[in-house]
Amino acid sequence: MAITDPIADMLTRVRNAGKAKLNSVDIPGSKLKTELAKVMKSEGYIRNYKFIKDGKQGILRIYLKYGDNQSHVILEMNRVSKPSRRVYVSASDIKPIYNGLGVAILSTSKGILTDRQARKDNIGGEILCTIF
Repeated sequence: MAITDPIADMLTRVRNAGKAKLNSVDIPGSKLKTELAKVMKSEGYIRNYKFIKDGKQGILRIYLKYGDNQSHVILEMNRVSKPSRRVYVSASDIKPIYNGLGVAILSTSKGILTDRQARKDNIGGEILCTIF
């Protein structure tokens, strides 16, 4: 079965695994998903990630992170730009998520960046998702 929106599928799998209190979640791999996981790790939303080669497209294994009393670190994940409606912003139009507590992940000409990095580098792009 073909997945029409692989990024939304990745976010949904991570969200559901967090609600189920799983230690890790396996996702069909790609370069874009690996870059998203890299940003999520650098921002402290996941413990780690690993790309496993399986002779096909590969598997991205994401190790989830939990806070005190086993609550999931990620409270909210939203897909902003969808295949049916792309959302592009210039550097001056990038707004902080929850006054800087959350993060927006953008696809730019310099690669996958957070909203803070994009504003600092004065680069606009497509808003892929927001995480809080």
